[in-house]
Amino acid sequence: MVKDSVKDLASLALSEAERLGADYAEARVQGGVGYGFMLKNGEPQPSMVEDSFGIGVRVICGGALAFGATNLMDRASVKGLTAKTVKMAISSKSLVKNPVKLDRSRSVKQKVVVPQKESIEGADAAWLKKLLVDIDGRIEDGRDAGAGSSVKIPNRIVVASSELEEKYFVSSDGAEVEFITPRVHFFAIMTAISNGEAAQRIVQQGETGGLEVVARLDLANKVQEEARILRLVVAKATKSPTGVMDVLLSPELSGIAAHESVGHPQEADRILGREGAQAGESYLKKDSLGTKIGSREANISDDPTLAHSNGFAPVDDEGVRATKRYLIVDGRITEFLHNRSTAAQLKVRDNGAARAVGFNREPIVRMSNTFVEPGDYSRDEIVKEVKDGVYIKSFTEWNIDDKRLNQRYVGLEAYRIKNGALGEMVKAPVLEITTPALWASVKARSKRLEFEAAVCGKGDPMQGIPVWTGGPDTLLGGVRIGTR
Repeated sequence: MVKDSVKDLASLALSEAERLGADYAEARVQGGVGYGFMLKNGEPQPSMVEDSFGIGVRVICGGALAFGATNLMDRASVKGLTAKTVKMAISSKSLVKNPVKLDRSRSVKQKVVVPQKESIEGADAAWLKKLLVDIDGRIEDGRDAGAGSSVKIPNRIVVASSELEEKYFVSSDGAEVEFITPRVHFFAIMTAISNGEAAQRIVQQGETGGLEVVARLDLANKVQEEARILRLVVAKATKSPTGVMDVLLSPELSGIAAHESVGHPQEADRILGREGAQAGESYLKKDSLGTKIGSREANISDDPTLAHSNGFAPVDDEGVRATKRYLIVDGRITEFLHNRSTAAQLKVRDNGAARAVGFNREPIVRMSNTFVEPGDYSRDEIVKEVKDGVYIKSFTEWNIDDKRLNQRYVGLEAYRIKNGALGEMVKAPVLEITTPALWASVKARSKRLEFEAAVCGKGDPMQGIPVWTGGPDTLLGGVRIGTR
């Protein structure tokens, strides 16, 4: 739990900022202890230990915003930081063309403690190493791969990490929020090679919670299965068909498409131009709400309230209660992702999407758990409707342009569909398509909803924030498939 002495420092920052003339002030104490371990081709690498704690202070004076941070957690240092931050804002007032305003979001007083069945504090470097040795051994052992058993995976990087984050936020608007968030994350890169053929798979898994996350994810068996499939892709996959056909995207493909081509361009700070030089722009404009961008089957949401989720953030880092965001409904753009400033600029309700990865980073507009909404069919029912097409179950590569308009996804595990039945495994089908064309082609969605973990990068300095991407099986009708 966040100590009372630390909370007192946050309160001190607020009182000092107000005394020095700030119109608005907030203080966020954030940090924790984390461990990480890596194996590279079975060889242990130096373990990683992170123990950081500090305070970030943000103020507005006469429409000018300033942010400062320190890891010196004593009264003199916090007072000095606050004075310097207020001075920066005051000295910038004459340069401000568009004064920063905040919407009138209701202040939240809440304590959020993510439950643990097995304490995250038990996940030290030794525990993580034991986990990775088991997983790496399963990757290397190809006896379960059937026809692909002779394919080797000589290049393997596996990483596991655990952290317990503490956060305390107060603002001059009356917000007071305390977070205790345990989290477990796994990352692997596997490259399979045989007879001049190669394929690569990246696996990411992660949730909030204690060490029970590893069992809940069935992590070792899941990675072992990914290695088996990777071998089969190299050993058995045949040339992908090309041309215009139906394409069935798995939850993994649905999720990455939703994250990249819907979540990012609907971040309001991108739309307003703030992120243009840091993380990219958007093809959308301020008046794009209501624009038809897809078929009636195109329904995409972002929900930070999902239990166990990698992007769990029911209250954001500006002290605003977060809500499920309905980004696209029945093919129309219905909502952007906002912080208090962008909501005020666009004269809408803030939906609590401001997040910061550490005490020394300013909260910016972020996704949490972005996904295609599930539909009414089973996957088998959708497959039966496809006369000629491809089912892309996992990807090995994706790319998207700066404005999130043109994109490309390269399949890894993929299958031919002929006359309503799944057929042979095919190699590297390529879906290259624009955002409007992709979502306009959605014909059907399955009932199942599944998620993948990811770390989403944005901002300058870079902020890699934990998220989920996901969705159901999503059928695209009459799109062009290529190959490489």
